[in-house]
Amino acid sequence: MGDGSDAPKKNHIPDEVTFKTKPQIALDLIDRAVTNGIAVLAWTFDELYARDGKFLDGLDQRNEAFVGEIPPNFHAWICKPKVLRTPIKDRYRRSTKRRRLKPRGAKSREVQNLRKYSPAFTAQKAQPYRIKNTQKGPEVWEIRWHTCWRKTHDDRLVSNQCTLIVARNVRTGEWKYFLSNRVPGREGWTLRAILRIAFGRWQVESCFRESKEELGWDHFECRGWNCIHRHLFVTILSHLFCARVRHQLSPSRRVTDGDLLTLEQVRRAMDVYLDSADLSRRVRTRRYEDELNRQRYYQVRNAQASNSHTRTRRKWFEQQGIDVDRIKSLDWKNP
Repeated sequence: MGDGSDAPKKNHIPDEVTFKTKPQIALDLIDRAVTNGIAVLAWTFDELYARDGKFLDGLDQRNEAFVGEIPPNFHAWICKPKVLRTPIKDRYRRSTKRRRLKPRGAKSREVQNLRKYSPAFTAQKAQPYRIKNTQKGPEVWEIRWHTCWRKTHDDRLVSNQCTLIVARNVRTGEWKYFLSNRVPGREGWTLRAILRIAFGRWQVESCFRESKEELGWDHFECRGWNCIHRHLFVTILSHLFCARVRHQLSPSRRVTDGDLLTLEQVRRAMDVYLDSADLSRRVRTRRYEDELNRQRYYQVRNAQASNSHTRTRRKWFEQQGIDVDRIKSLDWKNP
């Protein structure tokens, strides 16, 4: 019989697959998307990718616009430093020039310190923006921005002019920092367009959360290469199916109307349908009615809770002197 060592391994990692970091994988996926004719307005990402300077350089080299969240200790310059070319000679006495930053004023600063101490931000009046309307009411952030430059990992040493955005949540006091390689007022870009991309990543995060909590995306109880990918594909297709059903059957897109379906409700309804498929018609009908009554009950409760939270939050904003209906908004339909 043998020990089976010569038998083909169906679930081993393919030989052509090599280790790559997440930013390297992201650049490969971007190249694949562009090759397939997919065009995007801008790429967005979280702090993990922003910490990788080569990833940002790669986007610049591809002339791809990006708006990404950066960590508070991300370094940047408010004023562009000078790049000097120092003559050097190699071992064969050939004269070349090496790029280096001018010593004076070459030190970059953390963006959190630029926000605290740089006149570019301290002397600037914050602009309130209504970022989105959540189930608990509107979210308002104060925005400050300024042009900046970052250090690169190529021969340029200094990037093209970028936009540094500093945002503070009015209600919680949370700070966020965003960097974009596009500048408002150039090539048709506006500050509102950049902010829409910067704060638009919450929909992706919500998709990940729903897939993990409701559809078992994080239940990787398998070890094979093919098994892991099969689990991933099935979860993504399940999420797409639930999202399509939710979109088609929700009479309203607002939870306060009491008609909005959640992905959890769609998943529960499908569970009841599949569990009752082989039962008698009378039992199936009773189970369907029970689930429908349960769903209507929670829709009404969700609407009541959302209305209560929204009124409380709007009252709080009024006490702070902020009229959420008159400030700038990132809503595409009602800016």
